[in-house]
Amino acid sequence: MRLCVLMGSPRRNGNTAALMNEFLDQWALLGGESQVIWLYDRQIHACLGCMACQECMDSLGCVQQDDVADIFGEMARADGILLATPIYAWYCTPPMKALLDRLALNQGRIAGIVEGVRQVAALPDPIGQVTEMSTRPNGLIIGKRRVPLGVIGIIYEARPNVTVDAAALTFKAGSAVLLRSSASAFESSAALVRVMRETLEAQGITPDAVCLVEDKSHGAVDEMLKLRECIDLIVPRGGAGLIRNAVMNSTVPVLETGTGNCHVYVDASADYEMAERIVINAKTQRTGVCNAAETLLVHSAWAEEHLRALLKALTDREVELHGDLPAAGYTEGMIPATEADWADEYLRLAMAVKVVSGVEEAVEHINRYGTKHTECILTADEKSAEYFLRNVDAAVVDWNASTRFTDGFEFGFGAELGISTQKLHARGPMGLREITSYKYLVIGSGQARP
Repeated sequence: MRLCVLMGSPRRNGNTAALMNEFLDQWALLGGESQVIWLYDRQIHACLGCMACQECMDSLGCVQQDDVADIFGEMARADGILLATPIYAWYCTPPMKALLDRLALNQGRIAGIVEGVRQVAALPDPIGQVTEMSTRPNGLIIGKRRVPLGVIGIIYEARPNVTVDAAALTFKAGSAVLLRSSASAFESSAALVRVMRETLEAQGITPDAVCLVEDKSHGAVDEMLKLRECIDLIVPRGGAGLIRNAVMNSTVPVLETGTGNCHVYVDASADYEMAERIVINAKTQRTGVCNAAETLLVHSAWAEEHLRALLKALTDREVELHGDLPAAGYTEGMIPATEADWADEYLRLAMAVKVVSGVEEAVEHINRYGTKHTECILTADEKSAEYFLRNVDAAVVDWNASTRFTDGFEFGFGAELGISTQKLHARGPMGLREITSYKYLVIGSGQARP
């Protein structure tokens, strides 16, 4: 089957082209053929209203000497026509673009999911591990044995990959999982759950180890949050509203994952090439995720020498800059930052920029506006790095590394159940160990307490 694709955008690297290319890659894998016609490269003249075309029955009949006849010929020879409408024609807001990115389940993402499952399978089984054994003065031997949590409920938004990550981790950790996907990702999640349940059953394992809530209403979430007698732990993954609702309204224990207002602080001694590489990666490699950088803090001395070049590198990649007055002096067109910008998780090609006097002011700013997710310092000064690492309150603190590494896969966990920003009982990417519990073993030889 052959598709004729009418591309209405002039930007070959824009949003519309990205979506089209994803579709056509999958189409080619299914054996389909396609031809893309870039309409902005063709000569297409406006209609003259001469009515000549209505008098011609065996051809297009247009008197205009342009490319429309050739385009119509390609359309006629195709089995289907795909209209690639520019994304701005949908009035697609930045949050919607982030949503589309999170929903995508292409071959590359499926390959990543498969690799994550294989890594989880290869990890040592934590269940039954006995640790911290010690002998008391009275001869009692006391230690800990790792045990499953039980039933873990995952409430998540627009991330079909979470379906498999959560199921693989909880299964390996000896627990069952109850998945509640958002309506926008439900069909993808349902297909993935169906495959996993069929596989479990084929291996003689109860398929109910992996269950999906089929009720897509908000009432189903509220009901899950009250099932204390059935669910041992709730893990919410999504926007601030979803997480806040779970934390405030659940009677089931909640392991809080957080939004990511992540900062990169460039200290006075930072190498420029490294700083540009890391800042660009942290901001632009993938914008709609919680470990993307949202705020850039720059030491005033470093700014004088390098900030203009760094801001140009960001704007060359279409990053929208919101900054304070000192930062605005190093570029043109910077939007004045408001109080809301310092706290905003943009999830798009936008970044707040602030010039600071040193590491102390950077840490103070981060601890005021950050979400305790991931914070980064770029410096060659060990004292500055140590001050930052010791005083920043976050689940993950980076020194000369991109914030994008805060991820269970990158940490060697195979996958993650989420990134915890709380301090009890787990913090940071939650792998196998973080989703188990323990019980004490007390082994005696007849002791009785005096």
